[in-house]
Amino acid sequence: MQALLAPLALLLERLVGYPNSLVARIGHPVMWIGRLISLLDLQLNRDANRRGKGVLALVILLAATGLVTAAIAWLCRLIPYGFILEAILASTFLAQKALGDAVRFVAAALRRSLPEGRTAVSHIVGRDPQSLDEPGVARAAIESLAESTSDAVVAPLFWLVLLGLPGIALYKAVNTADSMIGHKTERHLEFGWASARFDDLLNLIPARLTALLIAGGAFFIKGAHPELAWSTALRDARKHESPNAGWPEAAMAGALGFRLGGPRSYDGEVVDLPSFGDGLAELGADDIDRSLRLYAVTLNLTLAVTVLVALVVWRLAS
Repeated sequence: MQALLAPLALLLERLVGYPNSLVARIGHPVMWIGRLISLLDLQLNRDANRRGKGVLALVILLAATGLVTAAIAWLCRLIPYGFILEAILASTFLAQKALGDAVRFVAAALRRSLPEGRTAVSHIVGRDPQSLDEPGVARAAIESLAESTSDAVVAPLFWLVLLGLPGIALYKAVNTADSMIGHKTERHLEFGWASARFDDLLNLIPARLTALLIAGGAFFIKGAHPELAWSTALRDARKHESPNAGWPEAAMAGALGFRLGGPRSYDGEVVDLPSFGDGLAELGADDIDRSLRLYAVTLNLTLAVTVLVALVVWRLAS
């Protein structure tokens, strides 16, 4: 029954998500992890040897997260059908529903007006929203959707399949640390080095797997290009500064005939970033909808793969 943990968690999160009422009452596991990271940043990120202290912070974070979730997983396995409770807890580290809802909200806002579209997209990307025209808002939403398909769905699910509840929690802890302290700023360049590099390592396989899943999903979308999705990923992913982020972004660009990426503005400074794909760059709300359809099919394919893996594991164990 333990083999059903991953597909059950994926299905539960898709259908229910993490209720806002629960966030208001007790917070969210990622928020709790974030508080620990903030405390470690406050207490350790000072004076000399910041890189070494950043390594220590990562070790403390991994130890705390691993010990707590391993104990919970052990307790779940002592009770009848405890794998269901473990799946519910694991589902809190997935974000397929929240991601889809956030990007769908951008499309709806952009249809109403450009200012509303800018406001909506500012909740999911870090670039300056006021510098974005309509195609810029659409591209930002689609790029975020592609990259987060890996970070928020496929990667945590991958580590859940391999290591159970501790695996998905540890991945999310590292990913959260990377987003909070893995920046190339004066304060965090050295202190966040270990978290950023470890996050790169944990995402090496999932990012490429996400590109494959997007290419596979394109088989079921009218007008999409599965072969071009994979060939574009192979050609363009390496252009990205990150060793992983370019894979899902380039795959989605190729699958839908888009050109994503390019120059963008952060804190008033224009950063010249590479482009992915050779297609249309003048995108709009309808193109966001097309991306969401591909995202939905990719999620279905991901669920099917986890069910297949569960059946194989169950068969081998029986």
